[in-house]
Amino acid sequence: MAGAARITNDVGLAEQVAQDAFVAATEQWPRDGVPDRPGAWLLTVARRRAVDLVRRDINERRKYDVLSREADGNEEMEMDLEELADGYIEDSLLRLMFVCCHPVLSTESQVALTLRLLGGLSTHEIARAQLATDATVAQRISRAKRTLRTSGVAFEHPDSTERTERLASVLAVIYLVFNEGYSATTGADWMRPTLCEEALRLGRMLCALTPEVGEVHGLSALMELQASRFDARVDPEGRPVLLLDQDRRLWDRLLVARGLDDLDRAISLGGGPYTVQAAIAACHARASRAQETDWTEIAGLYDALARLSPSPVTELNRSVAHWMAFGPAAGLGVAEPLRHDPRLAGYHLLPSVLGEMLAEAGRVEDARSELGRALRMAANDADRRVLQQKLDRLDPPG
Repeated sequence: MAGAARITNDVGLAEQVAQDAFVAATEQWPRDGVPDRPGAWLLTVARRRAVDLVRRDINERRKYDVLSREADGNEEMEMDLEELADGYIEDSLLRLMFVCCHPVLSTESQVALTLRLLGGLSTHEIARAQLATDATVAQRISRAKRTLRTSGVAFEHPDSTERTERLASVLAVIYLVFNEGYSATTGADWMRPTLCEEALRLGRMLCALTPEVGEVHGLSALMELQASRFDARVDPEGRPVLLLDQDRRLWDRLLVARGLDDLDRAISLGGGPYTVQAAIAACHARASRAQETDWTEIAGLYDALARLSPSPVTELNRSVAHWMAFGPAAGLGVAEPLRHDPRLAGYHLLPSVLGEMLAEAGRVEDARSELGRALRMAANDADRRVLQQKLDRLDPPG
């Protein structure tokens, strides 16, 4: 996608020719065998497909000539693509992320378009991440493509000033890609590790590109610390294991160490909301057992995060921290007002959290009602299994 966009200067056309290349691969590779350099093969097909489309649909002869030279010129460069440093592909991807986050688009459209094209997220997954409807997100993506096409945006790597202007949106995209990988919206799997790996790689690249920006290191620290728990988040049968039940000996200590180092750097550079979230993750990482977690410290950090970056999801997480630190009444005091926030109307984690707090407060029937509502709302099979287990625990034996 990133390679095709560099050639076509049109994200819509790049998406089309990339899809055409994959279709061609599904038809030819089973018959002829997988080529030695699949990435180069796909890019070559995409380029030639772009030439065909331009020839048929566009009368701008100069643009067609440029595309023809790109497609048919340096064959050695095309075939040696995968032998180049990994940075070539990654830089192309990062370049297109910055293009999609162009200030000609609204922030919501920047994030939606980039998540769709480069994160591979579905419209529904993006809608959940943005607390919006599917129709709203679909319109954002369509308008963003059209705006980039008609505004003449250059598909080149932005200079340092442009990177600074767009960095917040790029960080938001990487954060949301990681979150979807960490807790999948739909499907049978609780996690999508390849999305997390992609987000981690992009985060590390940004650390190298902008080493002086605290929030870049803050986001990298957050992702490293969260990723350290992967092996403990499912049991040998693939069933989800919640944070407080995890065997912390399975946490990846190398990722924890990387995350703590990045957090120290972020704090020294004056980080923001991502740095605060990383500090929360560090509280968990430093506790060798769940019982040793400093929930009072975490509650204070969530209070700070709510001031820095207020959102209904932050408030929901803050309610959990206050519940764990000060009891279910304190948690319910933060969470219950969120019932009236329309942005959380379809967010299954709200009734899930409410149900657990109500159960601990002794309001079992209310807890059962909330957990049942969460179960009906959840779209991920693993989430539904966890919620069913919570419901089952509310029923007395027999």
